[in-house]
Amino acid sequence: MLIYKIFRADEWAALQAQGETRGAPIDVADGYVHFSTATQAAETAARHFADAEGLTLLACDAEAMGDDLKWEVSRGGARFPHLFRNIRMADVVWAKPLPLADGVHQFPEEMA
Repeated sequence: MLIYKIFRADEWAALQAQGETRGAPIDVADGYVHFSTATQAAETAARHFADAEGLTLLACDAEAMGDDLKWEVSRGGARFPHLFRNIRMADVVWAKPLPLADGVHQFPEEMA
């Protein structure tokens, strides 16, 4: 199963340059890397990245993260994937731009 992480340009650049990262500031503050499922990603983008441009959407293999990935209840009682270690470039299956059009982020077709 693929899970998704939205990164700002500087966060994505840091992961590429260093090979791993603790994540975005919210991830560092909470002590884990926040991910979303395909059905949760659009709401995550709207809530936490409204009007943000230059974003990158990362798809990662949940099973490959093993016991470091926990599913925890969060927004609206839904279970969200949380990674309790650094995210690594080796975790990334693909990365694609997440463009903004008319105030809405445009997600890749392969997520459907």
